[in-house]
Amino acid sequence: MKRLIFVVIALFVGTAAAQTYPSKAIRIIVPFTPGSATDVMGRIVGERLSAAWGQPVVVENRPGAGGMIGIRETARAEPDGYTFVVVSSGHAVNHVLYKDLQYDTLKDFASIAMLGSLPSVLIVPPSLGIKSVRELIAMLKAKPGAYNYATAGVGSGAHVSMAKFNVAAGVDAVHVPLKGTPPMLAETMAGRIQYAWVPAVSSMGLVKDGKVKPLAVSTPKRIAALPDVPTIAEAGLPDGESTFWVAMLAPAKTPGDIIARVNAEVNRALGSQEMAERLAKLGTEAMLMTPAEADAFIRREYDALGNVMRDTGATPQ
Repeated sequence: MKRLIFVVIALFVGTAAAQTYPSKAIRIIVPFTPGSATDVMGRIVGERLSAAWGQPVVVENRPGAGGMIGIRETARAEPDGYTFVVVSSGHAVNHVLYKDLQYDTLKDFASIAMLGSLPSVLIVPPSLGIKSVRELIAMLKAKPGAYNYATAGVGSGAHVSMAKFNVAAGVDAVHVPLKGTPPMLAETMAGRIQYAWVPAVSSMGLVKDGKVKPLAVSTPKRIAALPDVPTIAEAGLPDGESTFWVAMLAPAKTPGDIIARVNAEVNRALGSQEMAERLAKLGTEAMLMTPAEADAFIRREYDALGNVMRDTGATPQ
C-alpha cells in the first residue's frame, strides 16, 4: 500500500512539474565555438523556445576536446529539464577516439530531438588554384603527407567527414585539429590549410564572397543555396558522402513528460513553414523525430560512425 501511495505521489509531482515548466531560465550548452553549425542551430532553437515559453534561454559555448568538455558538463548536470546540450555527429564517435570520456555516450543522456541534417562543403583556398575534387586528389596523391586538412577537433563532425573522404580518395595528409569551424575557415583562407569539410550553414557567406573555393557538397543531392556546386558523388567520389547532423540532448533521468514537452515545442518550431524557409537558405533540413526515434538514430550512428573511424585506423588517445 505504501509503495502504491509513493508511486501515485511521484506521478503527481512529475505531472505538476511539467505543468509549471519552465519556471526559470533554461541553459543550452554548445560544446563548440560561436559560429559553428552546432552553435547556429542551438541559437535558432533557443530563440524559438524562449519566445514560446517567455523564459530566457541562454546558450553557453563550452568548446574543447572534440566537444567532450561541454558534453561532460551536461552529463553531470541536474536532470531537471533546465540544462540541455546540442551535439553533432561527432558525438557518436568519441567513444572510439578517447580512452577517458568520463561519460557514457548512450547511457548518460536522453534525446530531446534531432534538430537538423546539415550539408558540408569541401573547400580549398582560392590561392591553391584547385578547381575540382579530381584535381585536389591528384595533388594530394602526388605528395603524400605534404598537405594539411583541418577539422573542428578530434571527434568532431568535420573529423568524421574528413575520415570518410580521405579513405574513399586514398590520400594521406596531415590532420590539423582546431577549436571549431571559424578557425577552420580562417586557416583555409590564409592558405595554411589546403582542404576542409565545413558546414554550409557556417561557410555560405565566405563561399559567395569568393574567399574560399567550394569543390563539392557532402549530400546525395545538390543544395539550393549552392546550386552550381556538385555533390561529392558527381565530383567522382560517391563513397565520400557524409551527413552532418545536430541533436539536442538532456542528462539521463530528466523527467519523461518534460522531455516530451520540449520535443513537441522544438518540432513545432522546426516544422513551421517560416523555419523551413529559413533553414533552406542555410542549406539545412529539419529532422523531426520523437525522443525515442532520436535515441534509436543516435544508437545506429554510434555503431556505424564508430566503424568508420576504426576503418581509418583511429586509436583512442
